[in-house]
Amino acid sequence: RVKELLKNKQQILIEKILNCFNLDRVLYSGHARHEMQIDEFGSIKDQEVYEAIQDGVIIKEYPDDKPYPSTLIFGKANLERPLHIVCAYDSEENQTIVITVYQPDPEQWEDYQRRKK
Repeated sequence: RVKELLKNKQQILIEKILNCFNLDRVLYSGHARHEMQIDEFGSIKDQEVYEAIQDGVIIKEYPDDKPYPSTLIFGKANLERPLHIVCAYDSEENQTIVITVYQPDPEQWEDYQRRKK
């Protein structure tokens, strides 16, 4: 029951984030833009970020991040490209802030969702 409630809460958050993309209410940090351009597996496009979030699941939450709690979303872009997106949802402004985006290294991640030890 608790797992189901958490999953529902996470799905609602992803829907709010996607809604921001649909309304063009997304801000990319300078860091995110930089990482998207220099990703070792090839540059990451805005459309890929959107597609990955559409397909995404929240794999980590950072409730203490400031100025907004943030989440790590794992999803796959249209061509099955795995991506990690760290973003925050600002409910007051109804906008999403993309903090960083990268393609996770399979050598460091199990199923792209858990760091290898």
